[in-house]
Parts: sequence; C-alpha cells; structure tokens
Amino acid sequence: MAGDKVKDMHVAIVGAGIGGLALAMGLRLRSALHRIDIQLVFLTGQSAGIGFGTNGDLALDMIQEGFIPEFERFCIGNKPKNAQNIFFEGMLLRRVLALQSPGTASHRGVTQITFAELSAHRNDVLQTMTSFIPIEKVRFSKRLTNIEQYSNKVVLHLADGDTAEASILVGADGIKSVVRKHVLSPTYPGQVDPVYAGSYCYRGVIPIAEGQEIFGDLTNVAKMYLGEKRCCVHYLISGGEELNFLLCVADNKPWELSNAVTQKVAYETMMSDFDDPSIDDRFRRLLCKANPIRWGLFHHRYTSTYYRDRVVLLGDSAHASLPFQAAGAGQGLEDALVLSNVLAKIFLNAPGGEPLHPYIRAGFAGYDAVRRPRAQRQLERAHEMATMLYYEHPETGTDMYKVLGKLQAGWFEWLWFHDLGKDVREAGRGVDEIIERGGGRCKI
Repeated sequence: MAGDKVKDMHVAIVGAGIGGLALAMGLRLRSALHRIDIQLVFLTGQSAGIGFGTNGDLALDMIQEGFIPEFERFCIGNKPKNAQNIFFEGMLLRRVLALQSPGTASHRGVTQITFAELSAHRNDVLQTMTSFIPIEKVRFSKRLTNIEQYSNKVVLHLADGDTAEASILVGADGIKSVVRKHVLSPTYPGQVDPVYAGSYCYRGVIPIAEGQEIFGDLTNVAKMYLGEKRCCVHYLISGGEELNFLLCVADNKPWELSNAVTQKVAYETMMSDFDDPSIDDRFRRLLCKANPIRWGLFHHRYTSTYYRDRVVLLGDSAHASLPFQAAGAGQGLEDALVLSNVLAKIFLNAPGGEPLHPYIRAGFAGYDAVRRPRAQRQLERAHEMATMLYYEHPETGTDMYKVLGKLQAGWFEWLWFHDLGKDVREAGRGVDEIIERGGGRCKI
C-alpha cells in the first residue's frame, strides 16, 4: 500500500507507450525506486514507424545509458552516405516529371542542419524498452476507468474490478486519456478532449521491395511530397527492410465520430481522396497498399496545467500534436527525463520520514513550468508546418521553394538542439528549496 512519507513513495504509470516506458526506465535507474507499477500495457502497439530527433536521442541516452546502442541495432537513417545530414527531402505530388525534375533536386532536404533522423518500427522500440524494466513491475492488459484522490494517496479503479493504490499517478495513456480528464475536467473541462486538426491520413508499412517497385531509389532518402490539400511522407524503418508511409488529406469538414480517432471507409472512398489527375499515379499505387482506415489527426490545442495534486500528465496525454515535425515521441522522452529526475530527487534527497505531498507539489510545479511551454510550442509549430505542406500557409502559399526555404531557415534548431540538462535543473529547483529549508541530504 502506498504511504505518504518520502520513504514510502510509490509511483503508478498508466500507459506503456514510449513516454510511459521511458519514465519507468528513468525511475528504476535513477532512484532504485522499486515501488513502480505500469498499468494498461499493450506491448504489440500499432504497426507504424517512429523517429527521434537529436533531442529525443539525447533524452534517451540521459534516461538510460546503454539504450542507444540497442536502438542502433534496428534503426536506420537515409541510405546514401551523402544524404546522412538530410532530415527529409521536399518534393511534389504532381505528375511524373515533378518527382524527378532538376528544380526539386536543388532542394535536397528540408533543412541543412547537420542532423540525421534515425527511424525504426515502433514495436521494436517498445520491446527494447521493456527489456530494461523488471517484468514484475508490469500489470498486463489493464484498463483504467476511474481515479480517486485522497489526502495521502491515489486510488486507481480498473475495468476488471481490480484497484491499485499509489502515492503518485502518472498518466501516459495517450490522446484519449482517462488521466487527462481527471486532471483537467474540474477546472478546464473544455480542454479535456483532443481537437480535430482538419486533416486525416492513410498509413501503412510495406516491404521495401514493394516501395521500390513504385518509387525506385527515391525510397533511399526520407521524403515529404507537397501538394494542394494533400501531402505524402515516407521513410525507411526496420533496418531498411520496410517503408513507412502516410498519405495525408486536408479536410474542411468536422470529424464524424465523437468517440474514435479512426474511421473505416470503403476502399473506393479511400482511393477517391487521391483521384486528382494532377497527382502522380505512383501515389495512388502506394495508397492501394494502405488499409481503408482514416486516421484523424488530432491535437491538444490548449492545456492549462499538466497536474492536479498527486496526478500528472506525460506524453500524448499532455500534449498530443500533429506528426509533421516527427517530434511527438521526442517530447514524451523529454517529459520522462525531466519527471524521472524530479521524482528521483525527492526520493533520494528528501528526509525519508517527511510528508511527501509538499515535495510532490513543488516537483510537479517545476515539471509543468519547464515542459508545458516547450511542448506547446512544438504542438503549434507542427500545426503550422501542416499548413505549409498542404499549401495553405499565408506566407508560403503554393510555392514549394518558399516552403522549403522557411523550413531551412532555422525552423528546427530550437527543437533539436535544446539544453535538456538545464531543464532538469530548473524543474528541480522547487524541490531543492524545500530540502534546503529542511536540512535535507545532498542534492542530485
């Protein structure tokens, strides 16, 4: 049972995606905090690719020494040696010649920053992360239905009738988060639900041989194809054996389903979304390989706080965003890095017999102050980038060169090359102050 003394601190993590698992890794490594539970675990996940920017790689390395070498066994960047510094190449959806015209070749890469994005199959990443977590800490296939907070604990109610108690609950349960509702509904009820961003996509993962049949050696380097109210993204995963792709559609209608972010449609309906004769036929050939499921693109436009008393948000439950900067997972990793250090600071440095709640309050306030503005900025920039790819941005319009020029002009530096060590220090200052006033042990 959870206690309300520092020495009895017990953390429950709801959700076992990238952010939740990263937090568990960080807590286990930093604090020897054995009382960690992970609930709601679905290790198979969705069939999709995932990539980390330099900030994500750095966060992972800071969370778990030894993870990056494991990741490098199955991740991949661009194949050609002279393309290792390219994030994505920008090209067009137009018919035939536009894909290979000399005009597009002069804009190799969305940015000229020396940076290589490494991508992998999401399931490979999740399985590797779980290898760093003791299996006895995991409750498999649990679903959270309700949360109750008391002065000294949090009680989790699960769908199978079971309950669990913890000193602290971390909600890493995704875009349709039960924990987000608990945190925000009393004070900010209008911010609970994710907001439809006016676009959806069809997605898939195919063997690289099938991708090469359609695009040839264009598959060797990650691509973003721009077009009016349409775009396509593809990149290598699984060590180069598979091609991950998204075919995206800007939509001016409301999302039809209130309780789901995906919608199954007829095959003919899916194909009609790219039946414009000005679009190169290769994209229709790629679309044939997707399941006829529309993935609505949702995000959390506004979030006024990441915590309520003993409950705190992390990853997509805090700041779900659009995928166009390939930064969502990286932001979840930053969350996990900062929060694991804050909680470890409390557990290791505060006197074990002191009440826990003042430290939780200070730690969560510091985490919120550091992480929420940065994650919100990423969210807003990803939305703006979507308008550029769809040719809807007021500055860049339908001019691909203006789009790529804007993205090459320092668009990503603030995101990729951020001082995460400073964030960790800043987030822990409130805890440090309480420890100093109470004569706690040396700080980490």
